[in-house]
Amino acid sequence: MRGPTVAVIGAGISGLTMSKMLADYGLEFVTFESSDRIGGNWAFGNPNGHSSAYRSLHIDTSKHQLSFKDFPMPEDYPDFPHHTQIKDYLDSYADAFDIRRSIEFENGVVSAARLPGGGWELETQRTGTRTFDVLVVANGHHWDPRFAEKPGEFTGITMHSHSYIDPQTPYDLRGQRILIIGLGNSAADIAVELSSKTMGNEVVISTRSSAWIVPKYFAGKPADKYYRTSPHIPLAWQRKFVQIMQPMTAGRPEDYGLPSPNHKFFEAHPTQSVELPLRLGSGDLRAKGDIARFDGATVHFEDGTAEDFDVVIHATGYNITFPFFDPDLISAPENQIRLYKRIFKPGIDDLAFVGFAQATPTLFPFVECQTRLVAAWLVGRYAPPSVPEMERVIDEDQQKYTAHMVQRPRHTQQLDYFLYEHDLRVKEIPAGLERAR
Repeated sequence: MRGPTVAVIGAGISGLTMSKMLADYGLEFVTFESSDRIGGNWAFGNPNGHSSAYRSLHIDTSKHQLSFKDFPMPEDYPDFPHHTQIKDYLDSYADAFDIRRSIEFENGVVSAARLPGGGWELETQRTGTRTFDVLVVANGHHWDPRFAEKPGEFTGITMHSHSYIDPQTPYDLRGQRILIIGLGNSAADIAVELSSKTMGNEVVISTRSSAWIVPKYFAGKPADKYYRTSPHIPLAWQRKFVQIMQPMTAGRPEDYGLPSPNHKFFEAHPTQSVELPLRLGSGDLRAKGDIARFDGATVHFEDGTAEDFDVVIHATGYNITFPFFDPDLISAPENQIRLYKRIFKPGIDDLAFVGFAQATPTLFPFVECQTRLVAAWLVGRYAPPSVPEMERVIDEDQQKYTAHMVQRPRHTQQLDYFLYEHDLRVKEIPAGLERAR
């Protein structure tokens, strides 16, 4: 029997992995990519503006956790590859499985409208209107910058970490007074780079909630090699254990000059950095609390102090955005979008999402296990439950994965990969097969 025709939006990690899986299952599909290259966020200098990679970026997850199951990273790669090596890896992946032949480059989806009888009508950049039975959304969620909203106006240079390339691009950031807002991985990397004494800068990092800093190495090995949650032990017990161990292995943030976190370890996304504690402890970098308001070149902080700056860099995350959908059909206000198993929108039975989670420890294997379920669904070997049951499980999964987190837009998509993969492999896919039968 003829299977459904499938459109995939995006050729980043999620779109590439989905395309490979669709080809494995012999399905008819087209992948629409607005850029002239694959890689999405990992295509440094991506002409579609969707890459947030800066020149010095190394991935924060070690290659041991990062590899696709059916395509390991090269053995000669370092533990924490540079972004150019990640891009080379994705290029090799695309070539090994002959994925490019199904990608239409520089032909992004401008609009996606659901047809009355089912299926989708897509308006594309180059080829006009196209129709498909099923739509898979894999356009990523690290490309629409989110800025901190504070009273007042700053009259110096304002930029987002998404635009940062290096200390000379897009602005000359040498000999400047620089404030970095945020304390995630990008904020830490940029703060370390700009606070080097060779830059001649005065750098301050402002954080609302502070963060727990985790090392990249433990006992001489990449620290994430030791990280694996178990589906057989209550997650609350596992969190309690690591909360006890964290200060013993990496110290408390206030030990090297950060404000005390307003949350326990693993109640917000931790920050991985070897150099940040050293820069703070060396006096090259200073930390402040939250911002109260801007006033020209002056920034007033919640602790009552004020300082003048030349540059403010917002390293404050991203919005989840679907510019091709009518917002009344699909949107994610405050980064909230209700998806069954982070894939299906209840009530829309010809639509799937891939890659929309902040998966710990990494996105690559998470996307890989998602695409297995999507492909099984497309060939009739998986069926989701009823809409009321989907809504019930969405609430249950949110309680499981995010209820203990600080309730901010940054954490709405937080998810533990190991528990998620076990759930899909052991429970959800077999149950979906029975429903399909």
